[in-house]
Amino acid sequence: MLMGNCLLLFLWCLLDKSFVSPLHSSIQSRMAKEHHRNLMAHRKHGMMGAHRVKRGWVWNQFFVLEEYMGSDPQYVGKLHSDLDKGDNMVKYTLSGEGVGSIFAVEPSTGDIHALRSLDREEKPYYTLRAQAVDVLTGRPLEPQSEFIIKVQDINDNEPRFLEGPYTASVAEMSPVGTYVTQITASDADDPTYGNSARIVYSILHGQPYFSVDAKTGVIRVALPNMDREVKEMYQVVMQAKDMGGQLGGLAGTTTINITLRDVNDNPPRFSKSIFHLRVPESSLVGSSVGRIRAHDLDSGKNADVEYSIFPADGGSLFDIYSNKHTQEGTVILKKRLDYETRKAYTFKVEASNIVLDHRFLHLGPFKDTATVKVNVLDVEEPPVFSRPSYSMEMFEDTPVGIIVGAVTAEDLDVGNSPIRYSIEWRTHSINHFDIDPNEGTLSVNEALDRERNDEHNVTVVATKVNNPLLSSKVTVTIKVLDVNEFPPELALEYETFVCENAKVGQVIQIISATDRDVPAVKHRFYFKSPSHIRTRNFTIRDYGNNTAGVVTRRGGFRRMQQNAYLVPVVVEDGGYPIRSSTGTVLVRVCTCDTDGSMLSCSAEAVFFPMGLSTGAVMAILLCIVILLVMVMLYIGVRRHKKKDTLMSSKEDVRDNVIHYDDEGGGEEDTQAFDIGTLRNPKGIDEAAQSRKIRSDDQCGVPVSTEEDEDIRAYIHHCLHEDHISNSEPPYDSLVTYAYEGEGSVAESLSSIESWVLDSKEDYRSWGPRFKTLAGIFKEHESKATENSETRPHTEERLD
Repeated sequence: MLMGNCLLLFLWCLLDKSFVSPLHSSIQSRMAKEHHRNLMAHRKHGMMGAHRVKRGWVWNQFFVLEEYMGSDPQYVGKLHSDLDKGDNMVKYTLSGEGVGSIFAVEPSTGDIHALRSLDREEKPYYTLRAQAVDVLTGRPLEPQSEFIIKVQDINDNEPRFLEGPYTASVAEMSPVGTYVTQITASDADDPTYGNSARIVYSILHGQPYFSVDAKTGVIRVALPNMDREVKEMYQVVMQAKDMGGQLGGLAGTTTINITLRDVNDNPPRFSKSIFHLRVPESSLVGSSVGRIRAHDLDSGKNADVEYSIFPADGGSLFDIYSNKHTQEGTVILKKRLDYETRKAYTFKVEASNIVLDHRFLHLGPFKDTATVKVNVLDVEEPPVFSRPSYSMEMFEDTPVGIIVGAVTAEDLDVGNSPIRYSIEWRTHSINHFDIDPNEGTLSVNEALDRERNDEHNVTVVATKVNNPLLSSKVTVTIKVLDVNEFPPELALEYETFVCENAKVGQVIQIISATDRDVPAVKHRFYFKSPSHIRTRNFTIRDYGNNTAGVVTRRGGFRRMQQNAYLVPVVVEDGGYPIRSSTGTVLVRVCTCDTDGSMLSCSAEAVFFPMGLSTGAVMAILLCIVILLVMVMLYIGVRRHKKKDTLMSSKEDVRDNVIHYDDEGGGEEDTQAFDIGTLRNPKGIDEAAQSRKIRSDDQCGVPVSTEEDEDIRAYIHHCLHEDHISNSEPPYDSLVTYAYEGEGSVAESLSSIESWVLDSKEDYRSWGPRFKTLAGIFKEHESKATENSETRPHTEERLD
């Protein structure tokens, strides 16, 4: 085997030009002597790295067999350089992938060996670099060159199916050659070398139903008319073999489960031709009578069966419902059955496929028919009324005991039992009617009133005498008809007005009426003026649509003569007997403008059109009166506050500091010396009095009055206390003047600034505005002079 591989390698090297051509070609024109001289020059001068020398040695791409099992290292190839003269002066080195662990080189000969077995599936090739160096100097003789060692493949991997087992499906009854599926295998061996990866497919199990293409792995139908109803599942074992299927090739297998898909190739079939069903005559409409079934060998939607009843047979009494889950047909009842009328029914049912496949219509009709016989069972039933409900009418004035109507029930069974009638008792309502237990006639047992209840619902019970447990009920509706017993009335208490300048024939109010009676059709009212009352002011005009108008018969109304009129109105209905009533319309006389709009009227005439009642008007007036009283009280309180009383004796404390904000007006202001004003400046308006002002040329004390005497006495008393206190300032009272007046020639008169007065003071120089004060001081000075004679040691001070 090894010799054969070596022979193949040798032949391939001869054919491959890349093997004999160098990776880096050297200069062919140089002779061996030149190479030798170059080598000697490199050795002598040590300049191998200084000059670029083209390689003079060659090798090819190498191959190594995978999975080598020999005891010695596997020979790969040989490195050789033209500079190698066989004198062991050239050393060969390797570097790259796997050097040392996988590959090794003989330094002197350049032989390359593989140290261990290789697997191409793990790594297909290795890239290495070779170098020829001088043995003595260790310098490269030529540039480093790269080469590849390929791992040569052998057939050591079998084909494998990666996703098995597989499933596939194909329609039943498919022709030969119908595509089913494609299954492929993979081989890890090298597909570019030999037949190791060349796979051939074959079927080991599954013939003669299916076949496979040897190259592509496509599986096809090999047997015609395969029926799913006979066999639905097939298992096919397929083999994949390499080496082109030759002897010695490796193989792998897999399983394919192939299912036949259903097609509608089978019609539905009834298991029997006649189905017998039984149903009680008391069964309700829509109840089930029985089930029938037609079998279909197909599956899924191909097995869906639709059932129908032939119209000519029992289509009016019975119907059939198709159940897609159970594929059954349920016969249901469309009408009530009566054993005494008919005891049996026969009809035909057809079962057919919903979905048809036109490829198989030649196999026959895809439907089937069967006969259904239904026997009606006798059941003892309760009595049956002649109607499902009854409706009767009765006037509300019908006397007690009068028959309203009758109900009828009968026993349809063979026994024909007598019937007893009764009224179902209700606790929450009064029963106004009685029923004859044998005849079923209804009569009035209590007076009727349509206005209280216009309709009565009575439940009548019919019971078998032979079997009291069997009974039935029916509803009787009794409408109470109206009797014209109430007269019509005006709809409202009408109040309107008429203008003083109203013209003849002017409509001042539209009126209508109501009636508590409810006629069969609708109300009809008639309006007119009373025949026994003759009035020349107003009349009633009937419009014929259940309304009327109040119309003036004259003009020139005067509110001063008569401010209101009561207009009588007679209202009649259209019932029998005719009922009527008389109402009144209040008409007030008001003043209006030319357009007829009211300008003035009496209080009620003004407010009532606005929707205000008498109570509302009184409330508004009361609110106005209350507001006026509150305003008057507020004004009185304000006036009272301005009249403040003078300071009481308890407030008259000598050590108070009094501040008032009135402005001094000079000597002409005679009101500035009211002691009450000084104590209470806010009362100056009420305490002020008129005083005479002296002429400008007068000097001396002004005309004395009672108030002036009080002021003089007060000042004298203050001065007297001042002299007694050894010329100390007056009592602790500081009077602040906010304004001293304009044009004062005497400047300030403050006791703080003028501490001592000259005894020879000329009071005339104070000016006309301070004449009064100057007179007071002059009088005081004269009195002080008299006192000084009696007490010469007393010093006078003027403040």
